[in-house]
Formats: sequence, C-alpha cells, structure tokens
Amino acid sequence: MLFLVAALLLLGVVMGTVAHAPLSFSLTAAVVIAVWLGIFALRERHGRRRHTSTH
Repeated sequence: MLFLVAALLLLGVVMGTVAHAPLSFSLTAAVVIAVWLGIFALRERHGRRRHTSTH
C-alpha cells in the first residue's frame, strides 16, 4: 500500500512538472519514452522466444 501511495505522489509531481513545461518539450519527451518502451518490448519478446525452457 505504501508503494502505491509513493507511486501516486510521484505521478502527481511529474504531472505538475509537465503542466509547466512547454508543449513541444512534453511531446518530445513522450515520443522518446514511447520509442524506448517499444524497443524494450520488442527486445523482451524476442529474447523470451529464443530462451524458452522445457521445464
């Protein structure tokens, strides 16, 4: 429960910061994060297919 409260508090701080940042900066940061998450997801999916275990 404490982790959830801390995560929500951090989300509130980040959202407050984004509200004061220029729109172009916010959009650029969002695109960079989205690309990074996409690459991460593809690498994880590719890695799990290659290393399947027979347990």
